[in-house]
Amino acid sequence: MLVFSAGQHLLTIIAAIILGGTSLFGGLGSVWGTLIAVLILGTLNNGLTLMNVSSFWQDVTCGIVLLMAVGLDQLRVRLQS
Repeated sequence: MLVFSAGQHLLTIIAAIILGGTSLFGGLGSVWGTLIAVLILGTLNNGLTLMNVSSFWQDVTCGIVLLMAVGLDQLRVRLQS
């Protein structure tokens, strides 16, 4: 169970870093952007918990947010090229 819990936190950490503006291909990110992303993910997770959404669907939601962030990052990189 400890490994599963670490995996959940790792997904949240990666999502926060990517949402904060750090590119997957390296480059610079900002501490403020990552802090805002952590607040957004925390608020989303807290809201889902208050609505009695199961932890499985909370992880699915975090994954969807992560996929959207990666997609937007890819779009941003392609538009800059």
